[in-house]
Amino acid sequence: MPGKGKHRRPKSNPITRGFVLAGTGGAAVVLPLIGATGAHAAPAAAGSVTAAPASAVHAAPASVTRAAAAKTAATYRVVSGDSLSKIAKKKKVAGGWKKLYADNRRVIGSDPSLIHPGQKLTLGAKAPAADRAKAPTTASRSAERTALKKAAPVKKAAPVKKAAPAVKASAFTLPVSGIAIGTPYHASGSNWSSGYHTGVDFLAPSGTVVKAVGAGTVVTAGDGGSYGNQVVVRHADGMYSQYAHLSSITVSAGQTVSEGQQLGLSGATGNVTGPHLHFEIRTGPDYGSDVDPLAFLRQQGVVI
Repeated sequence: MPGKGKHRRPKSNPITRGFVLAGTGGAAVVLPLIGATGAHAAPAAAGSVTAAPASAVHAAPASVTRAAAAKTAATYRVVSGDSLSKIAKKKKVAGGWKKLYADNRRVIGSDPSLIHPGQKLTLGAKAPAADRAKAPTTASRSAERTALKKAAPVKKAAPVKKAAPAVKASAFTLPVSGIAIGTPYHASGSNWSSGYHTGVDFLAPSGTVVKAVGAGTVVTAGDGGSYGNQVVVRHADGMYSQYAHLSSITVSAGQTVSEGQQLGLSGATGNVTGPHLHFEIRTGPDYGSDVDPLAFLRQQGVVI
């Protein structure tokens, strides 16, 4: 039994003792300690992980950083005339245009033959998870193979065509052809109950073809009292045209007519002194809503 207060001195072992330490990466490191005594340990051998500070364990080696930097993908901006095959060949992309398309599918879209000037493509980078599409269907594979075989160059945008000038809903014409004008609009006198002429008279002999000045719907076709046989047409713009003193009528109320279509023949029915066509433009279907008929026709492009 050892004496009180005394410590037994451990004996030195001349035999080299090996300690197996777990190194980084799972490799075993044997540190030979010769004649180690008590608490005095031999200096750590080079490469020993026991002396490595915590910060060193987590820091990436400089070589790894350089390797990661070397793998940083370059970018390429598409110019006119480019195609994926041309870019892949020019930039020596491993995997060719297929790899280039796979890495840039989100930018290019579903058709690899359609790339546009200004698009920024990544060269040599691994495609993001969102861009790595699942295996395409048979139909989509067939369509993509057709497009990829061509690897068509960038399509130039079609020139923008100027918009055609607006076309009026309907054209207008004169109610009779080659006929002189007699009594003008707003001529005053006692011959008219309103004190003035509400239309314009064309000096058409009886039997002259009377035409609709514009497309519309017939609202009146028959006896108009002092107007004699008359036709009133409502047009698309809400205006009305009246044709009076006709010798005969060839349309009926409710009928749709086109610009230039025959409505009847001129005559001398009603309150007249001789054959002529009394023509009015109105804002409504009835007497008293007249406007200048020739001014209206000129506004529609009719040469008078």
